[in-house]
Amino acid sequence: MRTGPSPDDPHEVMFFKRHSSDDAAETEPGRRALNSYPAKVRATMRAALVAVASAPPKRFAGGGYWEAMKGDMTGWFELRVDGPGRHHYRLFCLLDYEAEGVDKPLLVVIDGRDKPFRTTLSEADYAAVRRLGDEYRGRNPRSLT
Repeated sequence: MRTGPSPDDPHEVMFFKRHSSDDAAETEPGRRALNSYPAKVRATMRAALVAVASAPPKRFAGGGYWEAMKGDMTGWFELRVDGPGRHHYRLFCLLDYEAEGVDKPLLVVIDGRDKPFRTTLSEADYAAVRRLGDEYRGRNPRSLT
């Protein structure tokens, strides 16, 4: 007997929507980040999100775009695309099988970051992403767009 969404099902791509932000630009941090990236990076990321969600994510084998993270970011997934000038663009995503009121499992874009080639994001950047993930998981039904 099936009781809810399965990791084997195609996922629906959604964006996390903050409730606690007074700054409209920060209301949807993942969408804001994606929309700020160069046009070719945006197009590649949107196509990759659809491909990953359709695969579904645990079966996606797509050239280094979709990576499970490790260490303090275990449980997170990173969508990676390189852009002009060898600049790196990232979207940080969670897979959600516990969201109330949805029929499909979710691939949720929580936040995004970009960085110059051969640099790393700071621990403060990763901590900020994790805090957004905690905020996302703190509500159910989830806050999504």
